[in-house]
Amino acid sequence: SLLVNAAGQPRKEKVQLPLSLQGKKPSTIPNEKIEDPVAGKVNTSSVATRQHPCGFHLIPPRLVLGVLKESCTYAATVILKNVGVNYSRFRVKQPPPHTGLSVMYTPGPVAGLQVELEIEIFAMIIGGEDTGGLEKVSHDIEILTEAETLLLPVRANIL
Repeated sequence: SLLVNAAGQPRKEKVQLPLSLQGKKPSTIPNEKIEDPVAGKVNTSSVATRQHPCGFHLIPPRLVLGVLKESCTYAATVILKNVGVNYSRFRVKQPPPHTGLSVMYTPGPVAGLQVELEIEIFAMIIGGEDTGGLEKVSHDIEILTEAETLLLPVRANIL
């Protein structure tokens, strides 16, 4: 309940709902072209009359890798979930090489399912200035879909 906590006592502060439950998506840029005439559509009677959601959700919406050791490779998995009733396509704009990031995935349509994106980072320190032995990596990976561009923020500290 939103009014009482797990112990059954009245809550002192208001419950903050996640953005995905509020109908908002973090870090998205809508595309100009929303309707693609050649995209796959489902026109059954059960979904023809109601407004249906479209697009993708990232799980988790951001990737914080913490402190990484220099010259090591790390990997994390992010799920790109199709929340619409139509199948949709996507592609990932690969990050520049100086970030040490790369994204591996299987291209193709996502029909009411999900796809795993494997994010790899090769921890390297760039630049000659003295940073105290700690360098921050901060990059937003762009995932281009038919309706919007999703941004996956990736953050890490290299020791």
